[in-house]
Amino acid sequence: MSLCPCGSSKDYAGCCGLLHDGALAATAEALMRSRYSAYVLGLEPYLLATWHASTRPPALNLADESGTKWLGLEVRRHQQADDGHAVVEFVARYRVAGRGHRLHEVSRFVREDSRWFYVDGDIS
Repeated sequence: MSLCPCGSSKDYAGCCGLLHDGALAATAEALMRSRYSAYVLGLEPYLLATWHASTRPPALNLADESGTKWLGLEVRRHQQADDGHAVVEFVARYRVAGRGHRLHEVSRFVREDSRWFYVDGDIS
């Protein structure tokens, strides 16, 4: 049993692993947590598939960032505006070449055909 990288204190297989294997995220927060775990695990196809088509980049080139070590995730806020729109504020900590960094983002999500997608975010 291994803990999920998203910080839920659950087993990976019963948490983000379910979404990485094709289950739909029930909330934007669940999708955001699964996307963080996908960054930790280098799952570029999952990240691209859960990125809204209107803002999705052609590639992420995660292999180029192999020196990044993800250290933890703190979800600060999950706000669902309506049935199809939500905002998740989070802080992700990581280390590159021994130096610590923090990514603080307020992310926007939309739900289409029962699937949540990451649209974009404001980094502070």
